[in-house]
Amino acid sequence: MEFPRDQLKLEEVIGEGEFGKVMKGTAKNIANIPGTTTVAVKMLKDGSCPSEKRDLISELNLLKEISHPNVIRLLGASTDDNGQLYIIMEYAEHGSLITYLRKLKVSNSDVNLLELIAFTLQVAKGMNYLASMKVVHRDLAARNVLVASGKVLKISDFGLSRDVYEGDTYLKTSKSRVPVKWMALESLENQLYTTKSDVWSFGILMWEIITVGGCPYPGIPTERLFQLLKEGYRMAKPDNCPLEVYEIMKVCWLEKPSERLHFKELVYKIELILEDLSHQHASEEENVVFHGKRLRSRDDGSMLHQLTSFPKLSTQNMGPYENQCLLSANEFSV
Repeated sequence: MEFPRDQLKLEEVIGEGEFGKVMKGTAKNIANIPGTTTVAVKMLKDGSCPSEKRDLISELNLLKEISHPNVIRLLGASTDDNGQLYIIMEYAEHGSLITYLRKLKVSNSDVNLLELIAFTLQVAKGMNYLASMKVVHRDLAARNVLVASGKVLKISDFGLSRDVYEGDTYLKTSKSRVPVKWMALESLENQLYTTKSDVWSFGILMWEIITVGGCPYPGIPTERLFQLLKEGYRMAKPDNCPLEVYEIMKVCWLEKPSERLHFKELVYKIELILEDLSHQHASEEENVVFHGKRLRSRDDGSMLHQLTSFPKLSTQNMGPYENQCLLSANEFSV
């Protein structure tokens, strides 16, 4: 997978985490693609420790085995004169899904409900593939899904991922920041991660998509969340969310992991919802009043496009996303 460093040109930073960053760049004749290709290049920040480099190498080795249209694609890897490792991936022109959704919301544009549900289907398909490869993602959220050309969603950020072969289970022991609002009960309580804990996170991601970029558990401090979940609290159905979609979310949030659906079943159920909506034919004269917005069916035989209006995000909710929703391990205890 080694790509000649002199054929890779780095440009601006497009993403940044605690230990690593992603830069936009161009690569010549990479992955059998003739000419110059725009790419995303992931690397560690200066001062990173050996364990972080091992994690990056693990991510590279994992991506080598992955090939699915809804999972980010590895194009190559490159090492500079100082031994810095670069992971070269396909570039998603619209950035992260959370950024895409929030821009859509702030623009005050009509939102296509079917398109939002189709987004959840794309993620479910990608996660079903990863589950079949015995990969537990551990940080599935809208911030870790990218939007590529043609509104194709790509699951990304395997920095927290592990390839797990025994029982599909990963027990987290290291001290690090944890995405509390996306974590299943067993992950919060016992730091146990499985495909079924990814299913819980998928339910939260569905909520993010249907609310067009909302932050989960609005108004609830992360420190109180675990006890509330143990007592049976779950988020209410969002405005404009079809009941069938909300029922899927609730099944994802069942306390017992064994009772949650598998991603294969989630794909099937979401496909049924989209199929049912697409076959709802209405005459040209029919109008449906939906939350104060008129919905008109299209008469060209295509899928029913339900246009719904979602409230605009206030300025105070547009702050740093991770800072609102992540806690370090020593800040959170159960």
